[in-house]
Amino acid sequence: MAKDVRVRYAPSPTGHLHIGGARTALFNYLFARHHGGKMVVRIEDTDIERNVEGGEESQLENLQWLGIDYDESVDKDGGYGPYRQTERLDIYRKYVNELLEQGHAYKCFCTPEELEREREEQRAAGIAAPQYSGKCRHLTPEQVAELEAQGKPYTIRLKVPEGKTYEVNDLVRGNVTFESKDVGDWVIMKANGIPTYNFAVVIDDHLMEISHVFRGEEHLSNTPKQLMVYEYFGWEPPQFAHLTLIVNEQRKKLSKRDESIIQFVSQYKELGYLPEAMFNFFALLGWSPEGEEEIFTKDELIRIFDVARLSKSPSMFDTKKLTWMNNQYIKKLDLDRLVELALPHLVKAGRLPADMSDEQRQWARDLIALYQEQMSYGAEIVPLSELFFKEEVEYEDEARQVLAEEQVPDVLSAFLANVRELEPFTADEIKAAIKAVQKSTGQKGKKLFMPIRAAVTGQTHGPELPFAIQLLGKQKVIERLERALQEKF
Repeated sequence: MAKDVRVRYAPSPTGHLHIGGARTALFNYLFARHHGGKMVVRIEDTDIERNVEGGEESQLENLQWLGIDYDESVDKDGGYGPYRQTERLDIYRKYVNELLEQGHAYKCFCTPEELEREREEQRAAGIAAPQYSGKCRHLTPEQVAELEAQGKPYTIRLKVPEGKTYEVNDLVRGNVTFESKDVGDWVIMKANGIPTYNFAVVIDDHLMEISHVFRGEEHLSNTPKQLMVYEYFGWEPPQFAHLTLIVNEQRKKLSKRDESIIQFVSQYKELGYLPEAMFNFFALLGWSPEGEEEIFTKDELIRIFDVARLSKSPSMFDTKKLTWMNNQYIKKLDLDRLVELALPHLVKAGRLPADMSDEQRQWARDLIALYQEQMSYGAEIVPLSELFFKEEVEYEDEARQVLAEEQVPDVLSAFLANVRELEPFTADEIKAAIKAVQKSTGQKGKKLFMPIRAAVTGQTHGPELPFAIQLLGKQKVIERLERALQEKF
């Protein structure tokens, strides 16, 4: 590429890292790394009233947790700072003054009430998208001086050129055109001295030498305003790529009030999802690789990322696919790391004490290993392993049907006799005991295994039986076999 690739992700610290923001950050990151460029994280914190405590830290921590190791931000000075907009107010003022001096901007003394009246009049006249009339554009220098002397507050508006067509060669959408007549003179600086988004973003992108801007499609309508600022200063705009919407499974635009989908990265982290699985999943939200493969390492995604394969259609956030993908990663996970992921959830649920003995810790490790193939995320260990923490066995309907079969008393009596004699009580010894029952009763397959599983777990499906029996412990297994032999099914 002709110039160095520099991209930016620019969150507002008004909340935590949302899945939409994470996807935008990820595409910026993949593009930068693919081209050997830099990624900047700029904090757009000028909406002071909406900023939340810890919002900035949450954004940065969750980006890093996902594996998006950006190059520059408030915590990594790359020489293009400050990286918080509230620390750049003098910079914006300098450029606003330049536009005022050149006659490209003007002071507007209209009150909010006057502006609302204007809008209402235009709506009443059938104008669907009201615009500012531009009446302050024609104030003389003397009138401006007089209004200022009266202490009247003012905003600063950009003069929108007349009869102008703005064209963008968008990396996702191709050529998009906008007409200046559809944009009224707009505010670049509010009365409190804070710049508006569409003005500040241009100044920041230019001074930080941003070459490409990947952002959500909701920003497409902001583009003509930004192009006007680039044009007035004689600056070259970056290349834009407006990413498609993320929709839910009903194909509706994802709303932060949509409770069918968990929406914040920190929530997935808390549930025990793996960052590398989330990274992989987000990469496929609006981008597709060649071929059918869906599981990729971060390095592979960086190598194969190609903007030509960004989707032009909305991307569905498929929760089932995410849990499937996370399960694929969990299956291959080192057991130590899986224990680290799942064990806190057993403690939090009150299943195990926080200060475990070595014996308890080893038992918990064996329990987690038992469910490694089934687990889709760390917190799932709690419902999956519930049978191991119940004092009394609870029989599912299918288990009751199995236990009502005629061969069951013989199978359970023979197995109980073997269990009483078992020493040590290990999975290998239990396996041998089940084989002995097969020989003595002549029962095999489901007729043999199902009654044992149903009696000791209350279920007809579950983890590998000898290991499950070992983890339940000899005393509990004896009690459950005795109860099953006494029950009437």
